[in-house]
Amino acid sequence: MDLQGDLVHHPHDAYRHLRDTAPVQRIAGATGEPAWLVTRYDDVRPALADPRLSLDKSHAARGAHRGLSLPPALDSNLLNMDPPDHTRIRRLVGRAFTPRRVEAMRPGIRRTADELLDALGTEGRTDLITSYAAPLPIAVICDLLGIPDDHRRDFRAWTDQLIAPDPSRPQDAEQAIGAMLAFFTELIAHKRRHPADDLLSDMIAVRDGDGDRLGEDELTSLAFLVLAAGYENAVQLIGNAVHALLTHPEHLARLRLDPSKLPRAAEELARYEGPALLAIRRFATEDITIADVTIPAGETVLLSLAAANRDPARFPHPDRLDLDRDTSGHLALGHGIHYCLGAPLARAEVEIALAALLDRFAILTPAETEPRWRRSLRARGLLTLLVDYKATAPPLP
Repeated sequence: MDLQGDLVHHPHDAYRHLRDTAPVQRIAGATGEPAWLVTRYDDVRPALADPRLSLDKSHAARGAHRGLSLPPALDSNLLNMDPPDHTRIRRLVGRAFTPRRVEAMRPGIRRTADELLDALGTEGRTDLITSYAAPLPIAVICDLLGIPDDHRRDFRAWTDQLIAPDPSRPQDAEQAIGAMLAFFTELIAHKRRHPADDLLSDMIAVRDGDGDRLGEDELTSLAFLVLAAGYENAVQLIGNAVHALLTHPEHLARLRLDPSKLPRAAEELARYEGPALLAIRRFATEDITIADVTIPAGETVLLSLAAANRDPARFPHPDRLDLDRDTSGHLALGHGIHYCLGAPLARAEVEIALAALLDRFAILTPAETEPRWRRSLRARGLLTLLVDYKATAPPLP
């Protein structure tokens, strides 16, 4: 068995094998450095909330897998912090990124979805990733942050270069990081002078009861995180969900008949084929034992959300898509203090994207036999999703 290759090319099969034989396994991380991979639900869930597993890179031993390297002005984000810094920043962001704000965005998300579908016409073939699943989240995130329309294409290109860099052109990712840093620095300065009704303006203005506020690097890093994580997760949630329904037409038909089931269905679709194979890397602050394996202090721990979500000990028949399943406790968007800050927005986007698609097209069928998945140890998403569509049903015989 080529474990490293299978983890990228056939992740669910590889995770099944590891859950059964080696639930804590030493592997090479995405950039080649060693890390420990944890795959069972009963180990992954508590580890996500274990304070002995730090997100702070200062706890990493020499030579351990550390993940993406970013400039300091982009690195001061919630994915690299532990309490009390994490607690402070999350509290401040939470004052600006409220459930009320997300709820108020729903009509605008639906309008954008409808506009993208309008552009497809009433019949044809399209790559739904390019025409729908990708442009919808970038529009939502740019609206959320108050980014002008004429920069949306740049942001999509920059983010794609970070998510799926070309190994033969490492300079592209570096240039994308530099461009994003320069843009956000200028945008934050502009928002200070001309605040508007958007999340970035609110994050600049927000203070807690003691007058604390977000610093310049914290603001820049948070804007970068909202864009990169919000875009990537939503594209993959939408694309993976549509693909799962296309390959399970009986479920697609049920949702057409009763769209009220979409919120519950979205949870099962996220469990079944979530956007993240792995949670953000963690570093052991002391020797820690998981499933009878002792991980030395300073070494990197990778917690597999995808493996845990298909653990039969927690979800019976986990490889079966079941829209009636009790999905409570699924880990597609994390768990504990690092639970995805944008989870309510991600849920709204996938529910609205599916509702608009089903409302618009009475016929929606796959136009390719084998989907092309992004080759990644970390993320689970489609490169393309070719479909044939028609806005009206064919006449009865």
